[in-house]
Amino acid sequence: MKRAEWARSPIDRFILHRLEVEGLQPSPEAGRATIIRRVTLDLVGMPPSPAEVAAFLGDSRPDAYEQLVNRLLASPHYGEKWARPWLDLCHYADTDGYLTDQARPVAWRYRQWLVDALNRDLPFDQLTIEQLAGDLLPNPATEQRLATGFLRNTLSNREGGADLEEFRVEQVVDRTQMFATAWLGLTVGCARCHDHKHDPVCQREFYQLYAFFDSADEVNIDAPLPGELDPYLAKRPEYDRKRAELLKPLTEEIAELQALWERKLLEAAAQPGKDHVWDRQWEVLGLVWGGNLGEGQLEGTQIVRQEPSRRSKDQKERLLDYFLKNGAVTDPRRFQELKLDELSGKLEALKKELPRLTRAQTVRETPIPRETTVHLRGDFRSRGPRVTPGTPAFLPPLPEDAKPDRLSLARWLMAPENPLPARVEINRMWQEFFGRGLVLTSEDFGTHGERASHPELLDWLAVEFRERGWSMKAMQRLIATSAAYRQSSLARPDLAARDPNNAFLARQSSLRLSAEQIRDSALFVSGLLDARIGGPSVFPPQPENVAMEGFENKWTPSSGGDRYRRGLYNYLQRLSPFAHNVTFDAPPLSRSCARRERSNTPLQALALLNDPVFFEAAKALAARILREAPGDFSARLERAFLICLARPPTPRESERLRAYYDEQLAILRRDSAVLAAAPLAGGNGLDPAEASAWTCLGSVLLNLHPFITRE
Repeated sequence: MKRAEWARSPIDRFILHRLEVEGLQPSPEAGRATIIRRVTLDLVGMPPSPAEVAAFLGDSRPDAYEQLVNRLLASPHYGEKWARPWLDLCHYADTDGYLTDQARPVAWRYRQWLVDALNRDLPFDQLTIEQLAGDLLPNPATEQRLATGFLRNTLSNREGGADLEEFRVEQVVDRTQMFATAWLGLTVGCARCHDHKHDPVCQREFYQLYAFFDSADEVNIDAPLPGELDPYLAKRPEYDRKRAELLKPLTEEIAELQALWERKLLEAAAQPGKDHVWDRQWEVLGLVWGGNLGEGQLEGTQIVRQEPSRRSKDQKERLLDYFLKNGAVTDPRRFQELKLDELSGKLEALKKELPRLTRAQTVRETPIPRETTVHLRGDFRSRGPRVTPGTPAFLPPLPEDAKPDRLSLARWLMAPENPLPARVEINRMWQEFFGRGLVLTSEDFGTHGERASHPELLDWLAVEFRERGWSMKAMQRLIATSAAYRQSSLARPDLAARDPNNAFLARQSSLRLSAEQIRDSALFVSGLLDARIGGPSVFPPQPENVAMEGFENKWTPSSGGDRYRRGLYNYLQRLSPFAHNVTFDAPPLSRSCARRERSNTPLQALALLNDPVFFEAAKALAARILREAPGDFSARLERAFLICLARPPTPRESERLRAYYDEQLAILRRDSAVLAAAPLAGGNGLDPAEASAWTCLGSVLLNLHPFITRE
């Protein structure tokens, strides 16, 4: 190689070889201020503080940059940034979708598990196994069961009249497609109705993959948060005693009525259309089970299908409570004579005295095996040949002694013989650092996907990933410390025609920040950001008419620090998604996304200028500038640039912004009506006109291309 000294790692040798073949040269290294802003945005999703920039610029150690990368990888905010691609893959949301779009109050437990797992660098093989089959591990811990929340982010239909089996099938299809996208980079959904037109996946193989997930049932479990379990356990004996006392006088009568109720439900399930009253009872049991806890759609019906002797204590209690509240149709007269509605009210009041345990969405293997068949032309009602769980023939087979379940599937993915999962994950990882994967079509490694720009590099990285113990942080450190990553992103005339999309990597890419990063950055530089990690979703302010687009949606903005949490924690409604996310290219919440689009639209500019959160951030930024940099305009502008862009302004920027500031200040001082209506950032004895002019200038800074772009 002619410029072998340029390479800092094996990554660079692969890239340099391709550049020399193409007759190109790599770009020079970016300036240190650009580098620290770039790598901080890429690893933790937010810009660096002025203090962090100053410390890095003043660090003369030979490994100063490597130490910076290590610090960022150890940040608790690392997991927040790197959770976002996984949440896109499983199309995470806080609501069901479909018409009623009902809430899922504990969906966030999976998100929190994911952030924590990434922060502790849970190896990718274990991350895979726990997300796909944590419930099937020997004696699984609650945290491992929480991981299966990955599979619970499919849409759910709890509308009246919904066919329970139809929408269960749609969920299983979604999980199958999501699995293939996330770990295999394959569009297997194309084989749902017929053999894949382009890739070697036949319809039967689609349903063999489908069979792994067909045996999974949705179930919410008790997953207490810190501080919840001890009060619960202290109160539980008293609760059990009082509950038994309430039920004891009517134990036999209730058991007789409940047995009749269950028998009629099962008859309705076996013979739909024979009795519309009991058809509806069966449907409602499936749709509303668990109330506002967002319980798995079919858990109630699955419990009824189970032999009573196989039901857990919790299942028995919950089913009995449901029966007493909803089972009067069994024998209305007898219910009234026994005053079971009154008993139900007493039990409900008693339960409210018991400290609540937070629950979590998970999956488990069904206790009642299902027979999986090919769906002829994709119609679940047209049952074709029976299939058992299996993998596509063009990939290595499952071990002969493997149990045909999700755990074996997850272990098959991570086996040394399977070439795809490591390459697919590394490709998405590379995409986060360079704006595009080595294979552009991250979601499709098939024949209709793009060919790899550097196939040997992709293969080497995949092997390295495995040999480094599946450590995602180790691979990200390797990529972030490469010379290729540190290149300048400045456009070059010699590349405009030869490589307009930067596939050869002769420079770094200039990337528009994601929807979450743009908002997070504005909150961060303004000082408004509440950097707490984890917890339930929050409701930041947004236009009232957005929530009205959905079905009876209510959007009450959060108060206090919750108004300014990171975008990762924003409540996500499927039918009326958060307006800012839609404007800035967040993906739809109805399907898996492995690669976000980036656009540049007038609506985005209008949002940055007028959206309340950016307006509020501009005011807070101005107040911060005035507080931290007392003195003349030049000193304050330099501080503002260090806060927002990690560098001082250029002379031309200073000249233009000084002219703008003077113009705004003159208008405000000349016209009292304008000043009265202007946003005020000041207080503490500041000149109102000066404070408002700085607010206007703060808005300009938040709208600058360098602010919303990772150079």
